[in-house]
Amino acid sequence: MSESALSPGLILTVVAGYFLLLILVSYWTSRNADNQDFFIAGRKSPWILVAVGMIGASLSGVTFISIPGVVGAGAKDQAFSYMQMVFGYLLGYFVIATVLLPIYYRQNLTSIYTYLERRFGFFSYKTGAAFFLLSRIVGASFRLFLVAIVLQKFVMDPFGIPFIATVGITIVLIWLYTYSGGIKTIVWTDTLQTICMLTAVSLTILAIGKALDTNIGGLIDRIQESSYSKMFFFEGGWNDANNFFKQFISGALIAIVMTGLDQDMMQKNLSCRSLKDAQKNVFLFSIILIFANLLFLSLGALLYIYAGEIGIAIPERTDQLFPLIALQHLPTFTGVIFVIGLIAAAYSSADSALTALTTSFCVDFLDFEKSEEKPDKLRKKRLIVHICFSVILLITIVLFNQLDDGAVISKIFVAAGYTYGPILGLFAFGILTNWQIRDRYVIVVCLLSPLISYFINGQSENWFGGFQFGHMIILLNGIITFIGLLLIRNWNVSPNNLSD
Repeated sequence: MSESALSPGLILTVVAGYFLLLILVSYWTSRNADNQDFFIAGRKSPWILVAVGMIGASLSGVTFISIPGVVGAGAKDQAFSYMQMVFGYLLGYFVIATVLLPIYYRQNLTSIYTYLERRFGFFSYKTGAAFFLLSRIVGASFRLFLVAIVLQKFVMDPFGIPFIATVGITIVLIWLYTYSGGIKTIVWTDTLQTICMLTAVSLTILAIGKALDTNIGGLIDRIQESSYSKMFFFEGGWNDANNFFKQFISGALIAIVMTGLDQDMMQKNLSCRSLKDAQKNVFLFSIILIFANLLFLSLGALLYIYAGEIGIAIPERTDQLFPLIALQHLPTFTGVIFVIGLIAAAYSSADSALTALTTSFCVDFLDFEKSEEKPDKLRKKRLIVHICFSVILLITIVLFNQLDDGAVISKIFVAAGYTYGPILGLFAFGILTNWQIRDRYVIVVCLLSPLISYFINGQSENWFGGFQFGHMIILLNGIITFIGLLLIRNWNVSPNNLSD
């Protein structure tokens, strides 16, 4: 019998209270905010707040629900193999802090894709920005979709509220507390939401410990004695999805591409007072991220252990295991904490994504930084763009609900591999070489690269003895883009005449 008395009405009350808190924070932080505050917080953000807030934006609702479920998923338990990718993140964040951030700060960028215009030209710039918009729309929509289906199942269905209304309400709430302050507000709200999310996981672990009649030491022993605690996989070879080297390299690439070359994540870094502060932020963020992911994976192992002991059937979709146990098999307080953590995870990712999409479109396509229009007129344009992207996210999530056929977290990384690959190739070519290219042909290269990558990935098992690229599709895509840029190199321009 379920111990939880958490009703849909109580869940709605918790969500409303949490949202009210965000509104108050938004009101406090967004007073007298202008476009520069919206885009980069006037470059006055405290670096330690940015570091903590980035944890929530990086983990998102996907990590909150899917990562615990991943521990026991697959033909064989994936256990703690995800940590191999997290350790790869550290290498990626080192590259971001020492290579990419110095370039962004030296050029005083608001949108990081402005670098492509200065390095290559108009078409490279617009192509890179367009691929980001596509990538972030896909990524943000998947993350919100994951949270929406949980809310729909456990909260909205009992009231007969349709899925589209669930998504619409979620997006409206996010829009309301971001439309004025943008990054200036998000730096603070994301910090709050990161704390809420990690607190929710910690308290759920304690609740499971109480249910299993053991303490923290006992829980650690239970995890270590289980089949879920294995972290490093060296024996399977490159055809094994859990192979250490495959996961580590993928993690490094994902960090570089999905953080260092992503306007969403870099926008927070660019809001810091100086390059030194931004670098301190990245280093602190990477350390906290290790412990945060260990916390999520430990929770995952305990959820499977708890389910086995009391006879809970594991859902076909393993990302439903955490909400199932928290909302239906643990005390009411734990259910409330889960809801707060879930909403915090969803909002901390989606709010910054919506702000980044608005920033990129305003700066990269509407040329706000070059415009001579009055600030009030530009602000009205920004509000319209903010609304439009909110509607686009709504439509995209509804479409995902119609097409849903697999694990959400895998879809996000696969989609990112194809959409971020050309961005990786462009930045790599710009940083690693001093050659110029025939700029007008860049769009052709960047459109063909994902198609070629998709074709090769489809044939990889036959061509390479069972090998599958998995998350490493980003590397393949980036290499093909790099080769394509070599083919359109402008041989009539001397590299020595190029400026940084």
